[in-house]
Amino acid sequence: MRYLPLTPADRATMLARIGVDNIDALFSDVPADALQAGPIAGLPAHASEMAVERHMGRLAGENLSAGAAPFFLGAGAYKHHIPASVDHLIQRGEFLTAYTPYQPEIAQGTLQVLFEFQTQVARLLGTDIANASLYDGSTACWEAIAMAHRVTKRKKSILTGGLHPHYVATAQTMARFTDDVLVAQAPVLSGDAEDAAIIAAIDGETSAVVVQYPDILGRIPDLAAIAAAAQAHGALLIAVVTEPVALGLLEAPGALGADIVVGEGQSLGVGLQFGGPYLGLFGCREKFLRQIPGRLCGETVDAEGRRSFVLTLSTREQHIRREKATSNICTNSGLCALAFSIHMSLLGGAGLERLARINHGKAQALAQALMQVPGISVLNDAYFNEFTVILPKDAREVVDALAAKGVLGGVPLGRLYTNQPALANGLLLTATECTSDEDIAALVAALKEVL
Repeated sequence: MRYLPLTPADRATMLARIGVDNIDALFSDVPADALQAGPIAGLPAHASEMAVERHMGRLAGENLSAGAAPFFLGAGAYKHHIPASVDHLIQRGEFLTAYTPYQPEIAQGTLQVLFEFQTQVARLLGTDIANASLYDGSTACWEAIAMAHRVTKRKKSILTGGLHPHYVATAQTMARFTDDVLVAQAPVLSGDAEDAAIIAAIDGETSAVVVQYPDILGRIPDLAAIAAAAQAHGALLIAVVTEPVALGLLEAPGALGADIVVGEGQSLGVGLQFGGPYLGLFGCREKFLRQIPGRLCGETVDAEGRRSFVLTLSTREQHIRREKATSNICTNSGLCALAFSIHMSLLGGAGLERLARINHGKAQALAQALMQVPGISVLNDAYFNEFTVILPKDAREVVDALAAKGVLGGVPLGRLYTNQPALANGLLLTATECTSDEDIAALVAALKEVL
């Protein structure tokens, strides 16, 4: 039996209060060509449960999963080994069924996990404080831009050409509904990070400078120089980290002067999962505590003097801040944050550094092997586990040909930047601890055939 709590009269009253004539008017912002006018062509009106299972199984069988082939994709989502103990622990009933702690002091276990997570993230990013997570890296990036606007009372943010285009697109989408002005620089296919260009663009109206570290081409920008230039003009530096394993070797952005550090935590404890759910990281200077989005959990003692945890700060609209909320994010990525925290605990500081060294070594081996392929040149002078190569032809064609040979051979820049032909021959490749010598040999052999 369908549950339809609203009568036609109820709906009419709600529409009148909103000020629209019908339900279709609520979708007026959706482009007409994106709306489905009727049933989807080719789908049956109904099917049995078994028939649907068989059909969906056949569709799933068409996927080539990351573990089934040599895999060199990255660009913000990375294949790392996740210890079996991570999955075992996050599936314990007290974790798996837990949701947002609306009566937080009751959920001491959840609060302690989030407190430890915040501590780990703050240490990793080099910031004074970190929140209890956000949806993903791209939304965390936008929240940082919005926070910088509140802090500086300025509305112009400069987005470096090395920032992931999906992050840029997310920020642009959100800025449509605010008065923020985003100046997105165009990427340049160069071995050096675009530090000089972004420093030259900073002026007295700049609220924030957004720099990815390492950037979308795998280059490593000079955050200290950019931070000094930004802060000289009263602007904030927002550093974006899409590969947190890199911070096992690279200096933490906060230590290099970044005011706000955000990122994607998927690499630690969270599988690729065909694109999500993922995990947003957010840290900043303590003086911005009241402007940070999301939640912060804190440590205290109870009436009997025992260590306990509380929801110290919650700036979202569902709590007391209401219309003064700094964010409308309605929950943190709790289960993914737990997986991140468990994986970080298993690694420890020394383990994270060893993992990072292995990643860098694999990338070096991959780069050396690719330089032996005629027609291929490595763009980067420095990189962590991801770098760009220049091919003698459109990288999209090459990647499709590699996939036909059972090799997932990187992310073509032409797929990320569809309107910039100058980048079409660029191919972004990633190597992690999961990349074997056999994988590299298979890629090299396939490239020699394709090229």
